[in-house]
Amino acid sequence: MIRRALMAGILMAVCAAFAFAADFNGRWESSISTPNGDVPLVFHFKVDGTKLTGTVETPNGNADLEEGKVDGDKIAFKTHAGDAEITHEGKISGDTIQLSVEGPWGHSDMTLKRAAEKKSEK
Repeated sequence: MIRRALMAGILMAVCAAFAFAADFNGRWESSISTPNGDVPLVFHFKVDGTKLTGTVETPNGNADLEEGKVDGDKIAFKTHAGDAEITHEGKISGDTIQLSVEGPWGHSDMTLKRAAEKKSEK
């Protein structure tokens, strides 16, 4: 009897952990304001446990995410633009990620919105 209650408690705790895990996977769209106008950005995230991988699409090409981490509802990763390192830290809320970005220009904030995956043409 105690064994069943203990197993049920463990099972409930594991299920609750999965239920509260944030889902960063997929396509996220944003833009960044520059003196020359808004620049569209598309982030593609893939989560494996606490590891975050993916790319960011820019008008100048794609950049890989580096040192990506997931911790509950928070993410952190780096990208490079030429020799410049850009750090990103964010928090998810529903279909929105508030991202804090540090680069050679200083600090900026960005909002990412979950977007539908685009189907490839055959």
